[in-house]
Amino acid sequence: MNRRRFLRISLGTALLPILWGNASSHDAIEPAEIPRRRLGRTGETVSLIGLGGHHIGRHYVSEDESIRIVRTAIDSGVNFMDNCWDYNGGLSEIRMGKALRDGYRQKAFLMTKIDGRNADTAGRQIDESLKRLQTDRLDLIQLHEVIRPDDPARIFAQGGAIQALLKAKASGKVRYVGFTGHKSPAIHLAMLHTASEHGFSFDAVQMPLNVMDAHFDSFERLVLPLLVERQIGVLGMKPLGDSVILRSGAVSAIECLHYAMNLPTSVVITGCDSISILGQALLAARSFRPMSDRQTAAIRSRTAKLAHKGQYELYKTSHQFDGTFYNPQWLG
Repeated sequence: MNRRRFLRISLGTALLPILWGNASSHDAIEPAEIPRRRLGRTGETVSLIGLGGHHIGRHYVSEDESIRIVRTAIDSGVNFMDNCWDYNGGLSEIRMGKALRDGYRQKAFLMTKIDGRNADTAGRQIDESLKRLQTDRLDLIQLHEVIRPDDPARIFAQGGAIQALLKAKASGKVRYVGFTGHKSPAIHLAMLHTASEHGFSFDAVQMPLNVMDAHFDSFERLVLPLLVERQIGVLGMKPLGDSVILRSGAVSAIECLHYAMNLPTSVVITGCDSISILGQALLAARSFRPMSDRQTAAIRSRTAKLAHKGQYELYKTSHQFDGTFYNPQWLG
């Protein structure tokens, strides 16, 4: 069952009381609120669901539709906006920048990512992102695609990218600093260790957290406990594996989103290329209730045999999602 078909079924009468609350037909019906969670030790609160930036810049999504998606998300209570300097050649940032005009920027917690591994490249990319997004300050900047064993050393070397991020923070261009990667928990742990050796602690870390990851080279099992212990904001991504997980037939889209929300995530980021898919994400956030151990065990049982070789996590097992592999010049 694909995402759109599942959405149409899920919006049936059985889930409407959860989505819209318990108002009677004589009351003014208001949507249930999107829950918010604390972003690590920052003191910020962010929406349980976050809007992924890549999808709004895809070739089949018009600019008007992309702006509508962003603004509808914010109007519906989603404040976390994800993006990246390299998404769709910068188009994703440009479109989000246009969507955040007319007072929407003030309602958003805006994050983007940069690829540069040296200070000069990283600094240039930060400035380009600020210009595209039409803002003078990012709420969170993240080092993107930390997927190579030597990335931590390069980033924290003399003249490395971390110096550009610290400079941007000191000048007020960014508020918080994080990193993201999808390849290996070991590389995430090395990044956290290298940061500690340099007396630095990240404010947020982004990684895949989903029903398949629990069984194979797992970020949930190997990295998540450390982030919780250090009060680092947890940004869950790829809850559906870019829809690949749904092809397994073992879980529905809402189950995938609820599973990720049930983890100690600050926000679960999901891509939305249409208003209907955004509606699915909103439904998942509004209908989420903490899951019992029995419920989570049942989902893991259904996915265990399918997940053990990583065939539904192509971002771990192939270069399909590695933009900087195909464009090493982005690293500087």
